Amino acid sequence: MHALGAMQHWPLRVMRLVDHAAREHGDREIVSAWADETITRTNWRGVASDARRMAKTLSRMGIAKGDRVATLSMNHAHHLTCWYGAIGMGGILHTINPRLFPDQLAYIANHAEDRVLLYDKAFAPLVEKMKGEWRTIEHYICMDDGEYRSWIDTSDDDFAWVEGDERDPCGLCYTSGTTGNPKGVLYEHRSTMLHTLVEVSPDVFELSGRTTVLPIVPMFHANAWGVPWAAPMVGAKLVLSADYRPAQMCELFREEGVTHSAGVPTVWLGMIDHIERTGASLGSLKSVSIGGSAAPRAMVEWFRSKGVSVGHAWGMTETSPIGTCGTPPPNWDDMTDEEQVDFVCRQGRIPFGIELRIVDDEGQVLPRDGIATGRLQTRGHWVVQRYFKEEQDSTDADGWFDTGDVAALHPDGTMQITDRAKDVIKSGGEWISSIELENAAVGVPGVAEAAAIGIAHPKWDERPLLLIVRRPDSDVHAETIREHLSRHVARWWMPDAIEFVDALPHTATGKLSKKTLREQWKDYVLPTAAAMVGR
Repeated sequence: MHALGAMQHWPLRVMRLVDHAAREHGDREIVSAWADETITRTNWRGVASDARRMAKTLSRMGIAKGDRVATLSMNHAHHLTCWYGAIGMGGILHTINPRLFPDQLAYIANHAEDRVLLYDKAFAPLVEKMKGEWRTIEHYICMDDGEYRSWIDTSDDDFAWVEGDERDPCGLCYTSGTTGNPKGVLYEHRSTMLHTLVEVSPDVFELSGRTTVLPIVPMFHANAWGVPWAAPMVGAKLVLSADYRPAQMCELFREEGVTHSAGVPTVWLGMIDHIERTGASLGSLKSVSIGGSAAPRAMVEWFRSKGVSVGHAWGMTETSPIGTCGTPPPNWDDMTDEEQVDFVCRQGRIPFGIELRIVDDEGQVLPRDGIATGRLQTRGHWVVQRYFKEEQDSTDADGWFDTGDVAALHPDGTMQITDRAKDVIKSGGEWISSIELENAAVGVPGVAEAAAIGIAHPKWDERPLLLIVRRPDSDVHAETIREHLSRHVARWWMPDAIEFVDALPHTATGKLSKKTLREQWKDYVLPTAAAMVGR
């Protein structure tokens, strides 16, 4: 008798996705809005054919199974083709974030030992600057001006995908490296396919063959939240843009009939401001997914007022990236509008394949009561076990990975991020959530963006400083903000000072850079602290 079951063994390999899309959804469009404002169109059949051409060309160049093929590129069909072409010939796709600092760009390409780099023309000056620093890259191919097309057209599409074990690596993405060097997360075919199967379930992004999806998430940022894998599985129309300016996004929404989109809060803040000022339309948009950092309540309410449903999600590079999603509860239709908004303002529920827990500083597991907050840990089918080229696991003995976030788990299965562990404001032995302060402040008319950081205080250890960027033509002042905050946060959370700034710094992934802000404001003396020391 055989020890194994009697079903066919068909390894979970990423190339099955594009083959399926070409065969079953071949005519479904893929639209590229390029940096020069031109529009080109292909379909899943065309991407599959071009991916085979690319795979064959790479093989003829001597690129072998396991070699790293890097991209320095925004979102467009050529970049999508690279994902499947590089992986299809057995390589490992390494998406490089062009927003990283030069020393980080040098480090990750050398650490990854990339052999090929495919880049956008817009990044040509950066590539020329870095060539002397990149020690292993042998081939440079520009995606624009016909170079990429001529390069893959040296081969036909008669190429058999390189097969192998489903645990083979297929992708490499580095963290943004806010402390120390960036760390590489090496994805597997199996982990990617399981992640994709969950992502296309209705309760995640609501994707289907009737969907037209425009991810306002770069493909170099946490795999564009998995959309380039999920879209071919269901045969969605995919709209890719290299330009995230609000006017361009709104035009694509209208012209291409976009029904679903996803992005970080800073992107949506800019979009909302543009629409409010110009009266631009969201077209056929039905659903947005917000992640990367917590969505302000005012943002959730704004989209709902436009008839657009909001899904709140949480994840990270180390979780491929989906960790939670905006799954509505069974009693959704019986909830009041305020209760629904309360629910959406959390980071969603936990899909199959992922487990979450919170622990205190001693590692004791805390209750899922919606009250206790602790360090958020995760484990699951698509969660990192150890970073690329590191010998030691980054998990504990039971497989739990510390995310660096502070969160609460609610009895209804939702998770709520209260802060990053390093960003929480520690005042008098208690924690103040910088995220909740910021999100409350953004609800004030005239506030474009807000950031809260802890400033040293002789009595309380730290007290909040709130930094505000006004919207254009706004004269909102501190007292208006304080009055609004008084209705939304505890009295002892109120900032000791509010300062207005022209702009706030952001990380390479579009999040507020609290590290930069703490450095910029390290010598700031709060009025309450000055009074205590007689200054």
